[in-house]
Amino acid sequence: MLRIALTGCVIIASFLTAATPSVAADNSPDVVYVPTPNDVVAKMLQMAKVKKTDLVYDLGCGDGRIVVTAARKFGAKGVGFDINPQRLKESNENIKKYNVGKLVKVENKNIFDLDLSKASVITLYLLPKLNVRLIPQIEKMKPGSRIVSHNYDMEGIKPTETVQFKSREDNITHTIYLWTVPLERETSE
Repeated sequence: MLRIALTGCVIIASFLTAATPSVAADNSPDVVYVPTPNDVVAKMLQMAKVKKTDLVYDLGCGDGRIVVTAARKFGAKGVGFDINPQRLKESNENIKKYNVGKLVKVENKNIFDLDLSKASVITLYLLPKLNVRLIPQIEKMKPGSRIVSHNYDMEGIKPTETVQFKSREDNITHTIYLWTVPLERETSE
């Protein structure tokens, strides 16, 4: 009887351990990597009016496609930030493949520790709660700086522009948000 009770306790303990989310280390990704379709990337950069004089920061850069595209299509400098070694490897491969190493680099840094004030354009594909965590950093950016986000808004901040864009690559309609610094708080009516 004692053996059955102990076995039951072990099974319940195992279940509870498996069902309880683990606490991630400080430098583990907060989101799962899902690449932005290339035509959505192009639309994001178009909405942000990226030009050669811009410095584009991609926060959670994945395979680097946004900063690589900003360099290739607009001649802009770019820095991608990610903490996943595999994504950084893929980014560096794309930088080399498209020969944009003079304009683009990637860094292994936590986006919540970054000084964003040097960037004129920030690109995001993060969850809304993560976008909100970035607001204090974004508010330190120069007036006229642009922030563009794929699919997720920044609660409490009024977008400058919101566009519904149907991708030819995945046949899905994506929402793209654009904000301009200084950020405009939404007012409750």
